[in-house]
Amino acid sequence: MILVTTGSSGGPFDRLLSVVERFDVAEDILVQHGPSALRPPGARCVEYLPFDDLSRAVSDARVVVAHAGVGSILLCLTHGRTPLVVPRLPSLGEVVDDHQLVLARRLALSGAVTCVENAGDLPELVRRQAPDSVGDRRDPLGASALASELRRYIESVAPSVTGATVETP
Repeated sequence: MILVTTGSSGGPFDRLLSVVERFDVAEDILVQHGPSALRPPGARCVEYLPFDDLSRAVSDARVVVAHAGVGSILLCLTHGRTPLVVPRLPSLGEVVDDHQLVLARRLALSGAVTCVENAGDLPELVRRQAPDSVGDRRDPLGASALASELRRYIESVAPSVTGATVETP
């Protein structure tokens, strides 16, 4: 199964959903579309899934495609999944700033996600993506590697934006 999620908050993400019908796969596709009006043909489309159902879908999916929201990424990582993430872009009016792009690029450097800046690349990436086998999955939350990467990212932007400091566990 392929899971596509646009997250549980935010506006429509039609740029992502518009390529789902081009996924050339012989498996079920589940789309959590949120406020988007687009319904990809051939996919089972739901506005939102309860958290437990979404969590189960992430665990069961061969491939997870998501926007680059922190909640979606963390849910994938708690299940040891490496999601294909498509950042929402401010230049297209999908988000107010480039925080998703910055986060996706940064996490891609550590291998926590695959950053897909061109949604048109998704059909080929989805087709080629091997399932994360249970033995190959990361430990929950990517443990210290993810925490360290997120901490470095937050520390790099937080002081300049808020003057805040970040406590380390």
